[in-house]
Amino acid sequence: MPNHIEAFLTPQEERDIIEAIRLAELNTSGEVKIHIEKTSNGDATNRALEVFHDLKMDNTKLKNGVLIYVAVKDKTFVIYGDIGINKVVPDDFWDSTKDVMQSHFKKGNFKQGLIEGVQKSGEQLKSYFPYSDSDTNELSNDISKG
Repeated sequence: MPNHIEAFLTPQEERDIIEAIRLAELNTSGEVKIHIEKTSNGDATNRALEVFHDLKMDNTKLKNGVLIYVAVKDKTFVIYGDIGINKVVPDDFWDSTKDVMQSHFKKGNFKQGLIEGVQKSGEQLKSYFPYSDSDTNELSNDISKG
């Protein structure tokens, strides 16, 4: 993985990923967010939890936010789902999503890994948190950076 966040994704790749988030959220009331930073400065899961709270992702009505956290220099990522998701899904719920993303990341296909991770998250959440007409986009689809 590149050492700098700016080199991780091109502006066009970012736009493509943001569009994937928008499309994934058409099928679910779940909220998907991507956060990219240089390093987690320690345990990536703990940092993902901090970012989740910093981005106010725990404020969604159904507690169904999903953060895809990427630490570029550390070459690691975490998929973190809020308690509303974790209460209803099986323990291995995110494993297949992680596997798909990891296979792309290992080949240097970061954009494709993130897009497929977002798509798979949306598909998986659909059965537990279907989209409803009253659903609102509670979180920005932009990629946040630290």
